[in-house]
Amino acid sequence: MAQMLFTLTGGGRSEWKRTEAARLNERDGGGSGSIGISWAAAAYWFIACVCKHIEPGNLAGIQHIILVLSGKGGVGKSTISTELALALRHAGKKVGILDVDLCGPSIPRMLRAEGKAVHQCDSGWVPVFVDQEQSISLMSVGFLLEKPDEAVVWRGPKKNALIKQFVSDVAWGQLDYLVVDTPPGTSDEHMAAVDALRPYSPLGALVVTTPQAVSVGDVRRELTFCRKTGLRVIGVVENMSGFVCPHCTECTNIFSRGGGEELARHAGVPFLGSVPLDPELTRSLEEGRDFIQEFPQSPAFPVLSAIAQKILNETPAQLS
Repeated sequence: MAQMLFTLTGGGRSEWKRTEAARLNERDGGGSGSIGISWAAAAYWFIACVCKHIEPGNLAGIQHIILVLSGKGGVGKSTISTELALALRHAGKKVGILDVDLCGPSIPRMLRAEGKAVHQCDSGWVPVFVDQEQSISLMSVGFLLEKPDEAVVWRGPKKNALIKQFVSDVAWGQLDYLVVDTPPGTSDEHMAAVDALRPYSPLGALVVTTPQAVSVGDVRRELTFCRKTGLRVIGVVENMSGFVCPHCTECTNIFSRGGGEELARHAGVPFLGSVPLDPELTRSLEEGRDFIQEFPQSPAFPVLSAIAQKILNETPAQLS
């Protein structure tokens, strides 16, 4: 008998919910642990899976899809994804962010969108808009958790199923860019994301590393993953490239320097820039503020803006 994976929360019909959760677990491979997902979200997911609901139109209005990848955890993929989206927005683009880091969904906090509800429409889930102009939309498993500290204790089949649901059943509308923030590594979630997204739009990968040799070695495997899966590499970004003193603005290379640039040169892919450690950037992410708008004097600002501009300039040639 499959072990219970879901704890479906909400009032009424608890026995029916337990039965349907057990059936879904058994059908998708089961697994141990539990996760508190809101009743509406879990019910919609169950119905969509059973009915094989696929809505190609949900991605038809997206011009370009960019996956943010790294073979190493803790290099700042979510930071780069968030700031890239903000920079593209300030360049007049309409942007969506798909957060498929199921075990560490941090982007809702970075965009001050924690606690917001995901609604449903005829086409599926409506993403959360993080600004009044609705120029940035976000979908994350963080919106589906009943409690923000809930751990996602899932085996591969469950993660793959949710990623496929995110791809097929989120009604993005018209977007210039969809930025996909991925977990570290080159395993199930990455294959599921690539396979699910490939039919809808040409893909590009933005690969993030930090300067030190240990990180570069792991990220080199991510470039191999891109080659094996046929993903174009838009470029390499070196994050945490030195610490900028908030008093004198002098940059100290805490984690060495130049590893990302050397990696890009060796792999024959573009190097997009080195983003320094900056207290202003850290503070803006912790508080969910718009770094690109509020801190134009920061040393990290011109680097992030230049990265976004390079993507804007190279997108037609590389991704069209």
